[in-house]
Amino acid sequence: MEKMARVTTALGSNTISGCTMFCHLDAPANAISVCRDAAQVVVAGRNIFKIYALEEEQFVEKLNLRVGRKPSLNFSCADVMWHQMDENLLATAATNGAVVTWNLGKPSRNKQDQLFTEHKRTVNKVCFHPTEVHMLLSGSQDGYMKCFDLRKKESVSTFSGQSESVRDVQFSIRDYFTFAASFENGNVQLWDIRRPDRYERMFTAHNGPVFCCDWHPEDRGWLATGGRDKMVKVWDITTNRAKEIHCVQTIASVARVKWRPERKYHLATCSMMVDHNIYVWDVRRPFIPFATFEEHKDVTTGIVWRHLHDPGFLLSGSKDSTLYQHKFKDASRPVDKANPEGLCFGLFGDLAFAAKESLISGGGDSNRKPYGSGGDRRYPIFFFKKPDLTEQFAHESSALSVFETDLESSRMDWFVETARRYLLSGKPFGELCDHNAKVAKELNRPQVSTTWTMLRIMYSDPGNLATATSISKGGSIPLMNSFNMKEIAAGGLGSESRLDRGKGEIWQDTIHLDPGNSLINNNDENEETEGSEGPADYLFGDAELEDDDLYPMEHENPTAEEAEYSLPQEAFPLRHEIVDNPSVPEHLQDKVDSPHVSGNEAEAVCLTPIKSFSLISISQPLYESHLPASFFSPVVREMLQHYAEAGDVQMAVSVLIVLGDRIRKEVDELTQEHWYTSYIDLLQRFELWNVSNEVIKLSTSSAINCLNQTSTTLHINCSNCKRPMSNKGWICDRCHQCASICAVCHHVVKGLFVWCQGCSHGGHLEHIMNWLKSSSHCPAGCGHLCEYT
Repeated sequence: MEKMARVTTALGSNTISGCTMFCHLDAPANAISVCRDAAQVVVAGRNIFKIYALEEEQFVEKLNLRVGRKPSLNFSCADVMWHQMDENLLATAATNGAVVTWNLGKPSRNKQDQLFTEHKRTVNKVCFHPTEVHMLLSGSQDGYMKCFDLRKKESVSTFSGQSESVRDVQFSIRDYFTFAASFENGNVQLWDIRRPDRYERMFTAHNGPVFCCDWHPEDRGWLATGGRDKMVKVWDITTNRAKEIHCVQTIASVARVKWRPERKYHLATCSMMVDHNIYVWDVRRPFIPFATFEEHKDVTTGIVWRHLHDPGFLLSGSKDSTLYQHKFKDASRPVDKANPEGLCFGLFGDLAFAAKESLISGGGDSNRKPYGSGGDRRYPIFFFKKPDLTEQFAHESSALSVFETDLESSRMDWFVETARRYLLSGKPFGELCDHNAKVAKELNRPQVSTTWTMLRIMYSDPGNLATATSISKGGSIPLMNSFNMKEIAAGGLGSESRLDRGKGEIWQDTIHLDPGNSLINNNDENEETEGSEGPADYLFGDAELEDDDLYPMEHENPTAEEAEYSLPQEAFPLRHEIVDNPSVPEHLQDKVDSPHVSGNEAEAVCLTPIKSFSLISISQPLYESHLPASFFSPVVREMLQHYAEAGDVQMAVSVLIVLGDRIRKEVDELTQEHWYTSYIDLLQRFELWNVSNEVIKLSTSSAINCLNQTSTTLHINCSNCKRPMSNKGWICDRCHQCASICAVCHHVVKGLFVWCQGCSHGGHLEHIMNWLKSSSHCPAGCGHLCEYT
């Protein structure tokens, strides 16, 4: 005791100094332990057992305890402990079930002192008594704990935990006779070494194995435990029933837990797998680590604070065959990287937004006066030591704002109606596009409607364009190279406005014609218009129009019901042979106003649109050339991505299905799968099961097609003999009767079958519903009060 007091005094006068440093080991480490004066550390593993000196800037190897040509399994260590009373005494837990003590004061190379082989399986933990020199405790995989007196050759007491495995044992620092043990069944037991027959207290600490425990160095009633459930819990055992006072949620199973010296609420943890970092937690703020050490490249297997009274240095060993000394001031602080801003949507469209209070309030209270600027100076001013910022948690707070939305504006009725009314298959491509465009227009979605119409124009078969319908009054875009000549003749064209022949523009509205001004003069003297009662030809002058100009038009005469005029192959019959003429002047209006133009020619080129519009130009002769589908693929792909990024995966998936192979290869498979999954999830949220199943069936992605093939097995019993149906038909192979007979109509149910889970009788859904309107008893006559849910 005198020697120990001298060491502690020396530590108080000469604080431990050092830096973050590491050294490479010969093999992975399983456990580490530090001597009482914090000058040496022992590293133990399956293939390593060495002592290193802790110098100012490096580790220096002092002693290799694995001696001999063929070291036995006694050197294969699962745990190691350096006695805090005797600087020459070590204890190891061997993987072969042996507990070995080592005396560093021996003059020989082999420092092995005593060997205890009473455990049947691997020893997981050894622990010296904090004040009793000759007392050693061990916990094994065989479920037993043994207390050894080093002055004797065998254990003095055995404790049975009534469990499969003991993962950790720890003597209490404040209570001389108490120790804690953690088990794989999730329990923690408190024992009195004087009573080996039964534990003093037991409580369930974790949901799964408890891998570690550690007593608080200052508060005698606090015990920290860590388990496979990724939690660290702090228990107060001073009460009659163990009380959980703190809980820290980590990201991986907890392998080691160690309280930080001189810091009541700080503890360090490391993981058993997945996570390689070491975390120091403030249990009062359990959601983010206080500090993090990220140096190791593999799982950390052992951690220990360098000295019982110095919180500034942490030692660790790892499976990456490195030994580290971490200086606490060099640790990274996750809170510095935490984002104080947050954004989240609620279930009904409400938006919650959190931001720094300094940003919301504009930098704090500007009216606050600094301390010392005035006031009463009769009392002395006390100056306090400025706290170390590395030992304080950054105090960040955010202001939360919630923006509520009108429920009517966030309704999704349009989504449900669109999903129910869209046609994705079963009809020609053009009809599908027209139908879906009509549905979108009725739901007040003009952009979606226009998109469907454009898709029909771009991908329709050119051979079928002549029979397509002309432009509707609603303003949908017509096919570029089809219109009804008879309708134009009957409707008439005006002659009061000139044409705007700007290239590159497309007029999307209906062309309204003035019925008072006719393009075709009914004067008998006009030879070109005689016989106007029959189908009239649309005739042009020599230089009015080129053969690459097209006018999509429609009359507004609802009484005309004559047969549709089909255009000849040459599009427009010529009045006379076309001779080479100079090009058309830049503006048609100039030619119309010229006195050298005849009246018939002027009328032939004068149209009366209500709005200015441009002509749709086709650079090739009609019907002879058509742009391939691949020409529009980049535009359509960008359009699909636009809708998907805007949140309308319904449109993206619907176009994918309708276009099929025309666009499917242009979109990445993973992207398609993501769109399908999102749309199916939305459909199922709105309980549109049939639409969801149709989308799954029409998908070409193998990952999507299998969604409706899982969990489709239904195990049924025969309603007659109550035995399982083993065959795939309707006839039971045991009683040879049909199992799915409707109890109302006595016919075989080949579709949807509903049955009572109490009596197993049922039938057609419609028949059962009609029966239950008048009676609550089973229609089969069994007397059961049937309930259908």
